Amino acid sequence: MRRRRIRSDRGQVALEYIGFVPILLFVALCGIQLGWVAYVHEQADTAARTAARVEAQHPGRGEAAGYAAIREGLPATVVVPPGGDAVTATVTIRINSIIPGLPAGEAKATAIMPNDDPKVTGP
Repeated sequence: MRRRRIRSDRGQVALEYIGFVPILLFVALCGIQLGWVAYVHEQADTAARTAARVEAQHPGRGEAAGYAAIREGLPATVVVPPGGDAVTATVTIRINSIIPGLPAGEAKATAIMPNDDPKVTGP
């Protein structure tokens, strides 16, 4: 009688594990997505600071420097309006989702640097 009872429980752990695997995969994907969001925000912040700094030192070159500071393949927009006592650079990068059903977002960063160009700041 005892031997028969042991055999009837065979495979129960495997079935419980198979039921838990989708939850583990979802948690792993959420962790990866969170890391990706943080990475894209850091890229946007770095590109905005670089674009503003270069534009303040070398007018007209800020946007190119902002794009150069972003990892290749990330869909980004760098905007550096000309003129003024301070240079403002805004970078927007689209954040793709790896979790099905989660909408894509965007990371936006703005940096302001004092304008070092003597022609713009005055005598």
